[in-house]
Amino acid sequence: MDDLPRYRTGKPDLDVAIAELVELAGPQHDASLIFEMVTTAMKLAREGADRGDLKILNSAVKEMRYAFAVFAPYRRIRKAAIFGSARTLPDDPLYDQARNFAAALASNGWMVITGAGPGIMTAGVEGAGLDHAFGVSIRLPFETVPASLFGNDVKLVNFRYFFTRKLTFVKESSAFVLLPGGFGTLDEALETLTLLQTGKAPPAPVVLLDTPSGTYWQRWRDFVEVELAARGYVSPHDLCLVKVTDSIDEAIDEVVGFYANYHSIRFVGHDLVVRMRHEITDEHLRSLNARFAGFLEQGTIARSPTTESELADNDQIDLPRLRFRFNRADWAGLREFVDALNEPFRARRPLTS
Repeated sequence: MDDLPRYRTGKPDLDVAIAELVELAGPQHDASLIFEMVTTAMKLAREGADRGDLKILNSAVKEMRYAFAVFAPYRRIRKAAIFGSARTLPDDPLYDQARNFAAALASNGWMVITGAGPGIMTAGVEGAGLDHAFGVSIRLPFETVPASLFGNDVKLVNFRYFFTRKLTFVKESSAFVLLPGGFGTLDEALETLTLLQTGKAPPAPVVLLDTPSGTYWQRWRDFVEVELAARGYVSPHDLCLVKVTDSIDEAIDEVVGFYANYHSIRFVGHDLVVRMRHEITDEHLRSLNARFAGFLEQGTIARSPTTESELADNDQIDLPRLRFRFNRADWAGLREFVDALNEPFRARRPLTS
């Protein structure tokens, strides 16, 4: 019993039976986590959980398990979520804008994730091509997946709940691109920005893409500046988390350029580890320290070997790293840090050619 996880049912015989059951499933690097998930199910049973609550949890876990399996073979490929109105018609300039953006993104080696519905979602799949597209759909009686869009392609996942669908979008996407739309599009925009602003999602580019001379996102930004930032509801600094543009070239540069050198982050103990695609110069490192000392709790930004935790998880172990004591509050500042980290490595050519 002493070698079992601390999170248990409170019934020793049941805990031992769970451990034996997990062992029967085969060798598990994360057997303790499997043990805890089964333990949670047993706790619900012992507590007499309401059937409605059990149905929600059961469906959510099954949906997430299936989504994890669908995306797993493509984890090393960057993906961008594309949001926008399901009511956008094929003759609308926004439809062409979404399709052309998705095509340009695919030509840069990316894949797209859409809601697998009509309008902007269909345009995104058409532009990227089915081989480069995922569909993450929600079951709605008034919004159906176009019959010929995905067919029997395995990269289509159907969800019952919005929250599991949103989790999949955020978890699997390395960028978020939104074209004009209704309540759902605005919900996705604001929730994504909230997650980035609070550090509940790792840094990622957010592009609000319109057509040339379009006013939708510019008016949204005006509202944020006048009604939110001016009243102190958000910091003007937070606006660096999002880019408003009507240019496909600028949108592609924002998305692809975000990963020109930056790769990913991970907290190790109290420190933030930033993994890079390329090593930086001493001069560049000094510049970063001079500019971003304000979000450090202590110490400096320094090069770091791969940490023991990353080695144990085989987590990007060959990439160069920076390590520092981040204050876990200035997430907009961290976004600006990523931009500064990328600057010497960003492409200087149009990325849609």
